[in-house]
Amino acid sequence: MPHPLKQANLADVASHRLAHSIVTGELAQGQKLNEAELAERFGMGRGPLREALRHLEGLRLVKRIPNAGTRVVVLDRKTRSDIYAVREVLEGMACRIAAIQMTDEEINQLSQLLDRHEKQIAELGGIYSQSEGDLDFHYRIVLGSRNEMLIDMLGVEQYQLLRMCRYHTSRDALRTYPALKQHRQIVEALAQRDGELAEMLMRRHIQGAWRSISEAVNQEET
Repeated sequence: MPHPLKQANLADVASHRLAHSIVTGELAQGQKLNEAELAERFGMGRGPLREALRHLEGLRLVKRIPNAGTRVVVLDRKTRSDIYAVREVLEGMACRIAAIQMTDEEINQLSQLLDRHEKQIAELGGIYSQSEGDLDFHYRIVLGSRNEMLIDMLGVEQYQLLRMCRYHTSRDALRTYPALKQHRQIVEALAQRDGELAEMLMRRHIQGAWRSISEAVNQEET
């Protein structure tokens, strides 16, 4: 019988790998998830895999459909529009609060992170794909707000869905450098402790991201 702690760790690994595959589209939206195939594909046991799928259901990355099994979530236009409407308001708020709460060192680290992102963009030929967690610009600002409600909503509950939406705009070469420039402007506003400006810039940035997604959806539908 596997040790409970080891089983939990395996489930965490499985959750991370499956979430990454869904966010990047390796597991397509709407795809039916077969436990036996996934276990073989990712080299993991059925127990940790089932636990991972339950976790991803809580994160809204997969849906269990009665008599139809488990499928990857489908982000239709309405769902994405709703996500970005909420994201604009909540991340704008997080940015305004972060202008007060973040330390000078944390803001300096944000600037250094953007230097790393700029180098990455050059290396990847115009792709602006941020890793999750501490390498994610938006996540760092949410944490910097020190507001537990915002951290729970944006950094836990909705985080992987947000990454799933953002992954596609990160591949839009026309948006890459403007997005990086907007990130730098947000950092400047944070450094000036101008919460009102930081919120406005963040909201404008997210509005631009939604326009990019909306245009992409229009092209897919034509």
